[in-house]
Amino acid sequence: MPLPPPLPYAAAPAPSTPLGPFEDSAVSWTTWTTLMGFVGLVLLALLAAGPAARISSRTLAGVTARLARAAAVLGVLAVPAVLTDLAHGASADGGYDYGAAWRSLYDGTNSGRLLGLEVTLVLAGAVLVAPLALRRYAAGPARRWLLAAGLAAGAVALGTTKFPDAVPQDWSRTVFETAMWMLHLLGGAVWAGGLLGLLLLAAPGAVAPADRGAFFSPAIRRFSAAATSCVAAIALSGLFLYWEHVDGLGQLLSTMYGRVLGVKIVIFGTLLLLGAFNQFVVHPRVEALRDAGDRRPLHVLLVRTFPAVVATEAVLVLTVLFVAPFLHGSARNQAYQAGVAEHSATAVDVKDLPKLPAKEVSLSTWTWGTAETLVVLALTVGGYLLSGRLAPRRAPGSRGPATIPAAAPAAAE
Repeated sequence: MPLPPPLPYAAAPAPSTPLGPFEDSAVSWTTWTTLMGFVGLVLLALLAAGPAARISSRTLAGVTARLARAAAVLGVLAVPAVLTDLAHGASADGGYDYGAAWRSLYDGTNSGRLLGLEVTLVLAGAVLVAPLALRRYAAGPARRWLLAAGLAAGAVALGTTKFPDAVPQDWSRTVFETAMWMLHLLGGAVWAGGLLGLLLLAAPGAVAPADRGAFFSPAIRRFSAAATSCVAAIALSGLFLYWEHVDGLGQLLSTMYGRVLGVKIVIFGTLLLLGAFNQFVVHPRVEALRDAGDRRPLHVLLVRTFPAVVATEAVLVLTVLFVAPFLHGSARNQAYQAGVAEHSATAVDVKDLPKLPAKEVSLSTWTWGTAETLVVLALTVGGYLLSGRLAPRRAPGSRGPATIPAAAPAAAE
């Protein structure tokens, strides 16, 4: 592909790529956390915790109400978070111009419409799930419809952050890129919000004591299915974004973008290890104990292990969301611009340097992409099916009574 012409040659130091102000990342982190947390909590209530809680109306009401309260709070907080992010970007002196931020909503431009929809829809989602925060309505007939409508509103609000604000020159590439970003954001939202939701449900008061054993095993299993799907979505979309912005593993160390991305990859890898521990050790053991009739207090089976691992996962997910805003530009451009500036006759500002054109898709790109997709899907589906078969093998009859301690008297429950 043709490259931009280099600048006049002479020895000069390459310009450094700034990491970006800590304050900017903190503001962006608040926006992403509230938007993605809202989506994840509502989806957990709709598809995982809610169906598992149908063992009794009391538990269904308690679970739904607790998750709906947290989701409504995050949905409402997302509005000032988005406006603060806009105000910070609109201020010329690094402050916060809330007037300019408010005027940018629905200002007649496509970007203004998207910003307006982002604020409007997340607030509408919070309003839709707010009635379910009351136990008297949490188990009612409108529960599923309110959660579904709130989830749709929140998902579209999250999507507006990556929807194109201009007519694309290459429709197929833009649609594909947008789809990859949606997989990345929605996968992260379901994972982050689901982890936070499980921590909330593990606290006393949400699940009736008599229903704890019957609730947590299927709820965890349902969330495992969602989390496994999220791993596949994040991995596949992450591979595409890596291909788009990085040329080779060397740029992970030689560029600021690459180093930040490397930190993100390390954290994601740690999350995968913790998720595998939950998937292949904690979840099957809980299911095996419950299937064997174990009726010990819940804290013996879950609270000593599962919430600790989930809390660690949640912290790591929130850390990823904090690191992500530091990703500016691309490793490809930073490496190319450093080389150009190094041979420039005069000191050059990074903003004045030429940029590489976007990578062109070829047959090999589709070949490698298809192969990676099949491998990721095979690993995730196979891992989920394998973990489901581990529980029966850990029952008392298959490994001997010594592997599962005797149950405490029923009074301890």
